[in-house]
Amino acid sequence: MRRPVLYALVFLGIYLSYRVLSPFFVALTWAVMFAILFRRMQDALSRRTGANGAALITTLTVGLLIVTPTLFLVSTVAREAPQAIDSLKQASQGAPRQLQRLWDEVRQRSPVALPEDPTDLMTRGAQRLLAYLAPQAGSFVAGVFAALGTLLAMLFALFFLLRDGAAMSRLLRDRLPFPAQESDRLLTDTRDLVIASVGASLIVAASQGAVGGVAFWLLGIGAPVFWGVAMAFCSLVPLAGAALVWLPAAIWLLLSGAIGQGVAMLLVGTLGISMVDNVLRPLILSGRTSISGLVIFFGLLGGAAAFGFVGLLIGPIILVTTARLLEELRRSEPIEEPVA
Repeated sequence: MRRPVLYALVFLGIYLSYRVLSPFFVALTWAVMFAILFRRMQDALSRRTGANGAALITTLTVGLLIVTPTLFLVSTVAREAPQAIDSLKQASQGAPRQLQRLWDEVRQRSPVALPEDPTDLMTRGAQRLLAYLAPQAGSFVAGVFAALGTLLAMLFALFFLLRDGAAMSRLLRDRLPFPAQESDRLLTDTRDLVIASVGASLIVAASQGAVGGVAFWLLGIGAPVFWGVAMAFCSLVPLAGAALVWLPAAIWLLLSGAIGQGVAMLLVGTLGISMVDNVLRPLILSGRTSISGLVIFFGLLGGAAAFGFVGLLIGPIILVTTARLLEELRRSEPIEEPVA
């Protein structure tokens, strides 16, 4: 009778712990990933300053690496956002002659009636977009304070994960239902997977955003930092990636008569921005892990649907780690000998 009661109390404790920690899921997830990414820095510093001092220095370093560029980008994007909106308004209100001729050709061949002036559709679309964005200002401010709270919680958790990381790893290894060697291999593979997946995604996103922003600036397109940040975020979207930003820009340049700039944008986007992923990601992933493209695709989409933005990073990790857990479970099961 005591064992069923014990099981019931354990499951109750797990459920209540989930309810307590679920508001901090994003903060704890980022803290775990940063603790893995900065483990070597923590180990190197701890030999000189001790575990507490090393954890404090590493945590402050992570905070500065996040806050400093974020403040710069937010201030720049806020300054350039009106310019970007004005550019969209001008593009939607003043359709060039090339677009009008193309629209006339489409209208003649279309089996359904289409308006004669394509600017009507573009203007209505822009008005609806602006009408949607205007009420979001209040929620944006609330989101900023929520992000600040998440950052503070993440840094607080990161300090303890760095300081006590070795002890936590040993505890987790001892609690896994596998032999010590297999548990060590599973933890090592998971660590390498986090470094490869998260590190590669963040580095590629930042690089594509930087290359795209510089390209927009050189081609004279307004609000280059704004569009560079947009490309950095879009680069996490599977298949399309940063092309969601630079391809419409190239098409708009071509249709507006800036043929040279449009062709240059296409070349930079195809041979520059897109190639960043093809060059950097294999360099970062080489020797660490091999992840199927199918797993990455569904991990990104499913992770984003289940966990939001952080799911773009942890979705593939969850799928691959679960597959490896099942593989370890299969290895640990005794193989039954056939009866003669």
